[in-house]
Amino acid sequence: MEKLLQYGKSGPKAVPRRTIAYVRVSTDSQAEQGFSIDAQEARVAAYAVALGWDVSETIRDAGESAKSLRRPGIGKILDATRRGEVERVIVAKLDRLTRSTRDLADLLDLFAKHDVSLVSVSEHLDTKSATGRFFVGMLAQISQWEREVIGERTRDVLGNKRRSGQVYCGKTPFGFRRDGDKLVPDTAQQRALKTAKAMHGAGATLRQIAAKLEALGATPNNGGSRWYAQSVKHVLTSRMATEALGA
Repeated sequence: MEKLLQYGKSGPKAVPRRTIAYVRVSTDSQAEQGFSIDAQEARVAAYAVALGWDVSETIRDAGESAKSLRRPGIGKILDATRRGEVERVIVAKLDRLTRSTRDLADLLDLFAKHDVSLVSVSEHLDTKSATGRFFVGMLAQISQWEREVIGERTRDVLGNKRRSGQVYCGKTPFGFRRDGDKLVPDTAQQRALKTAKAMHGAGATLRQIAAKLEALGATPNNGGSRWYAQSVKHVLTSRMATEALGA
């Protein structure tokens, strides 16, 4: 354990710098095989023992996403780093720390400024060396690229399904109901919609149409029980309603 000299009124004093382990799971990955909190902690502990490092504290972030550094555990590490109390931070895998290349770059800059090394067990990397810093950054770039490609593919698949009518994402428009991921016409609402369109074409006001819809027992799909001029206008100008009635 290294010691850092800090200067106070009584002169310099040696402050021990610590090895900290960091483990994290998100809500969705609690059950991931091999990456539970306990599994990560055991893996990091074994790695530290093999290299002769004494882990003074294991900081946990349970149920926290890696999309942001705004996590209690990370905040604690950052504060200790800025106070000069940290020698190294060990993680089971880089994505346990962050999934953002920008956040990783910020962390590496802060760690470098305070002479803190980041160690990843799975990737066998230690940023104490220039090579380690290079490969950590490169792996983060590759990881982000993979996530973006997966995101693009997912959006493309959903887009194709929406266009082909296989799936609908969004609020359920008036005149329809959901059947799983699909939209199907609601018979009663379609009749009310047809009446509203006919009244609008005949010159009825939005308030008159609202009163008629309420008299028919039709309720908006937003969970409310009353119709207002604005909600009627929204339904009448809806692309879904226009296409459904062939207008």
